[in-house]
Amino acid sequence: MAGTVVSYGTESSNQVRERRARRAGGRMTDTPPPTATDAGQRPPALVARGIVKRYGHVEALKGADFECRAGEVTALIGDNGAGKSTLVKILSGTALPDAGTITVNGAEYRPDSPAASHTAGIETVYQDLALAPDLGPAANLFLGRERRRAGLLGRLGFMDDRAMRDDATRTFAELGVTADTSRASVRALSGGQRQGVAVARAVAWGRSIVLLDEPTAALGVVQTQNVLRLVRTVADSGIAVVLISHSMPDVLAVADRIEVLRLGRRVARFTRAEASVDRLVAAMTGGAEAAAPAAGLADINGGHPA
Repeated sequence: MAGTVVSYGTESSNQVRERRARRAGGRMTDTPPPTATDAGQRPPALVARGIVKRYGHVEALKGADFECRAGEVTALIGDNGAGKSTLVKILSGTALPDAGTITVNGAEYRPDSPAASHTAGIETVYQDLALAPDLGPAANLFLGRERRRAGLLGRLGFMDDRAMRDDATRTFAELGVTADTSRASVRALSGGQRQGVAVARAVAWGRSIVLLDEPTAALGVVQTQNVLRLVRTVADSGIAVVLISHSMPDVLAVADRIEVLRLGRRVARFTRAEASVDRLVAAMTGGAEAAAPAAGLADINGGHPA
């Protein structure tokens, strides 16, 4: 995207954990994400089984399954109408399923509100970024979690703007996101910079799972590569990242596992080594080539079929 000046660094896993440890007071999480019990098997961060969602006579999800694991990027792909957006709405707490079960880190999860998803450690970056355009980068980072000033002024509702701005500056710097926290409005930022603010907010607050809905859709080539590097960094820190994307090159570049939805059901699952553009497209469109990977990966789910 012409004129975009956003850039992303390659923060190490230790740096991410140190940044999280510095957050206190129940604001930015200091709870470490789940870690793998051994080098060959990562624990599931989220498991969804038999998810059904109806809108009147239309059945958007018809018993869909989904799983993501800590420390991995799981791509969720499918053609238009496959049910991806509906599943994301359910996982993020903006829609209730009509049937099915969801667990987060082994505990039952009822997605009856966005607050429930935040409590469960799930953060979402929507395709429209969900930023408040008239607020600045720092205010957007703390949107809904504003810090109050100490003492009487805090009890009267006065915000600690300086503390939030300083913390936002550190967070953006640690993630390599270029966004001037002194700006009064994100409306003046480029598209790439706004995406950086949205991703940084999810990473800063996400304790367990970060859902990214088409994070590179509005970006140019350079900015896309920067975002994909950031996605990889987040996963390497131990968080489960779910990447919803129509871009097969992006998916193949960064995903550890790929789950395919078609007509409201999960129809195939791939590891990165098994996946190719042809096989992914075949799975999305009903081609026969997708059948083998779906069966071959059943053991990942403890024997459950795809």
